Amino acid sequence: MNAMRLRRLPVLGCLTAGGLVPLTAGPAFAHVSVQPGQAEKGGYSTINFKVPNERDDSSTVKLEVTLPADHPLAAVMPQPVPGWDVKVTKSKLPKPMEMHGEKINEAVTKVTWTGGKIEPGMFQQFPLSVGQLPDDADQLTFKALQTYDDKEVVRWIEEPKEGAAEPESPAPVLKLVAPAEGSDGDGAAAASGQGKDSEKPGTENSASKDTSDDEDGSDTTARVLGIAGIVIGAAGVVFGVVASRRRSA
Repeated sequence: MNAMRLRRLPVLGCLTAGGLVPLTAGPAFAHVSVQPGQAEKGGYSTINFKVPNERDDSSTVKLEVTLPADHPLAAVMPQPVPGWDVKVTKSKLPKPMEMHGEKINEAVTKVTWTGGKIEPGMFQQFPLSVGQLPDDADQLTFKALQTYDDKEVVRWIEEPKEGAAEPESPAPVLKLVAPAEGSDGDGAAAASGQGKDSEKPGTENSASKDTSDDEDGSDTTARVLGIAGIVIGAAGVVFGVVASRRRSA
């Protein structure tokens, strides 16, 4: 194992701060990765960039992720990470893209997290909601730069090749798979603000209509039974009065 690989081995030992545990896996665990490793084509997904600290004498203080330019993503939203500041950079597209019937002239090209610290032996996750994922690609490559507080920058930018050995500094890769049967893409309907039963304003949902009809039927039945009870009760009173008068006579 060469010197570079030795430096990448995660630190072993026990840490007590905040209940976090040190990294104890092998070198494959020690690079920046995207999780989960796959998402459905044409949909939306929440992904996490998992960043381990490989050094035993310095902390990670910055993560910069460049989004793929060949398949721009118009909707990118970071989830706040305690202790970290996030900056989203947008760039004008050379060719406008269409999303939900609207033309998009710019897309997010870079997301940068700073201000926090990943100490030796620790890792941190940085979540992003992304979409709409392309339906004409099998994977997306996100190039990442990891900066340590001693100014060292590790460039995770090499795209892995199928059938080849893992590169020295592999870039995070998100595999894209065909949507599952009956799926409309993870979160696609929610993101567009429309569901299958609400595509046209003013259209009544069939389930709601059935429920409303059932409720109306129940109310009608209850009213009929109530009136019948009142009539029977009144008849009983009249019968009692008449019977009492006959006994008196």
